[in-house]
Amino acid sequence: MGGERILAGVDLTTPNTARIYDYLLDGKDNYAADREVAEQLLTVIPEARTAARENHAFIGRAVRHLAAAGVRQFIDIGTKLPARGNVHEVAAEVAPDAAVVFADADPVVLAHARALLAGRAGTARTAVARCDPRRPADVLGDPAVRALIDLDRPVACVLDRVLHFVDDDAAAAELVGGLHDVLPPGSHLVFTHITQDPEPESGGDVGEVFRPTDGHFWGRPRARLLDIVGCFDLLEPGLTYTPQWRPDPGGPVNPAPERTFTLAGVGRRR
Repeated sequence: MGGERILAGVDLTTPNTARIYDYLLDGKDNYAADREVAEQLLTVIPEARTAARENHAFIGRAVRHLAAAGVRQFIDIGTKLPARGNVHEVAAEVAPDAAVVFADADPVVLAHARALLAGRAGTARTAVARCDPRRPADVLGDPAVRALIDLDRPVACVLDRVLHFVDDDAAAAELVGGLHDVLPPGSHLVFTHITQDPEPESGGDVGEVFRPTDGHFWGRPRARLLDIVGCFDLLEPGLTYTPQWRPDPGGPVNPAPERTFTLAGVGRRR
């Protein structure tokens, strides 16, 4: 069961994609409407809970890798709740001095983020900013972001499950290109994106499940996503399914990584 914490200004009747994801991760910041959609999704894509966990694990590995490589600034752009094991906690494990900003335009996510981060130990170098993920220049120009982030030093931007909410390929490429242009050399882009390559016929059913929610997404083929992120140089092993990106040695092996329906990568700005 999800938690029933009531936050001012949060609509509990409209399913929210961030809270659905939270439920799939066994989080407690979700409500009945979110759980209903999540359970319907599991009937269409039984691997949805595993896919969410693999997505979350990839973000953790990517952030941990970049922090170990010396990156000390992270901007997490897009809809998610700052739950256990998210960017601010993973970065702090490697680099306690890391600065992390959560940026989103969704008032539901912002309300949860501020409440969840308030009073937590180790969040002095963490901030929440209201920014439209489709306008990256605004994200990096927001006062809350600039108070923590020095654009003369490398920054890692995380677009976790963001690009598939942009239905136009040119607009998605423009978003990525805009981030590339404003980030300093040596910066990185961490991203995940839904794909229907493993089961193209499932798209209609998944779209119907998400119809009542506050967000609709479009799965893209691998080749199209490569074009969208092409302005960044992808680190090895390139664009892969989430479990295949630098798995932890000795960790469990996902026997069907394509059934996560999620492509992922880390790109570097030259």
